[in-house]
Amino acid sequence: MPAYNHEKFVGEAIEGVLNQTFTDFEFIIIDDGSQDSTADVINSYKDDRIQYCYQENQDAFNAINNGMAKANGEFWAILNSDDVYETSRFEVLFDFQKANDAHCMITDLYAIDDNSNKLDDPGFGWNQWHQKNRQKYFDLDDLYAGFLHGNFMVTTSNLLMSADVAKKVGRFAPLRYLHDYDYIFRVMLARPKQCFYLHDQQLMKYRIHGNNTLSEGAILAREQDQTVIRQYMLEAINSEDDDDIKRKRVETGLDRLIALEHELIAVRNELLQDQITTQAAPQTSSLKDLAKRVARRLKR
Repeated sequence: MPAYNHEKFVGEAIEGVLNQTFTDFEFIIIDDGSQDSTADVINSYKDDRIQYCYQENQDAFNAINNGMAKANGEFWAILNSDDVYETSRFEVLFDFQKANDAHCMITDLYAIDDNSNKLDDPGFGWNQWHQKNRQKYFDLDDLYAGFLHGNFMVTTSNLLMSADVAKKVGRFAPLRYLHDYDYIFRVMLARPKQCFYLHDQQLMKYRIHGNNTLSEGAILAREQDQTVIRQYMLEAINSEDDDDIKRKRVETGLDRLIALEHELIAVRNELLQDQITTQAAPQTSSLKDLAKRVARRLKR
C-alpha cells in the first residue's frame, strides 16, 4: 500500500485488508512522505502482518516500486490508501487462480464517495465512463483490445499478480497518472494466456473524492494516454497473434487515439476560454473551478 496524506481514508483501507477471509499475507505499507496524520493512523493498528516504512515523497509509482522490492509472497497485490477491498477478495481470487493457473487477475469494482457511500447512479459520469469501457471489452471479446479502448482496471488497487510475472515485468514506469495502465499492458504481453478479468465480481471499492489526482492534469493525463496507446498498439502489430486479432487491436487503438486528440482539443479550448474570461473578469474564475469543469466535461 502506497499511502500519502490519506488520514481520513487509510484506516478503512487497512481494515479491508486485515479483515480478509484469506489471512496468510504480509502487509507492506509505504508512507510516501505524508504530512498529515496518516502515519499515526497506520501505527494505531497492531498486527504482526503489517510492515510500516516511511520515505520522503517520491510519487506513487516509486512508492509502489519500493514496496514491491520488499515483498516476499508468491502473489503480490497493490492497494491505494483511499480504496477499499471487499473482505472476500483474496479468497475469491486465489480460488480462481488455482482453478485457472492465473498469473494476473483483476475484478470489477464500484465507486464510493468521501464518506464511503456507493455511487450507483447510472447517470453519474464515472459510472457511464466505466460501463462504456466494460461494454467495449464485451463487444471486442479480447482483453488486450479492450484495454486499448479504455482502462477498465481503473486503478493499481485492482491488480493481483504472481511474483513471477511481477519480476518479469519489472518496475512501474515513471508516469504520474498512467503507471497502472502502462503496467497492465506489460503484464498482458508477458503472460498473454494467464491474465483474467473477473467481470462479474465487484470485489473492491474505488474512492472518488476531491483530491483524486486525475482532475489536476487533464492535458498531461491524455498526453500520457496517447503515448501508452501508441506504444502498445505497435506491440500488438509485432505480436504472434493471428491477423484478425491484430486488426481488431490496431483499429481499436487508432479509434482511441482519435478520440483522445478530440478530448485534448476540447480541454485546450476550455483552458484558452478560461484565460480570456479571467483576463476580462478575474473575480469570476479560478483554477479550482476550471479543474472541476474540465473533469465534469470529459468525465474521466
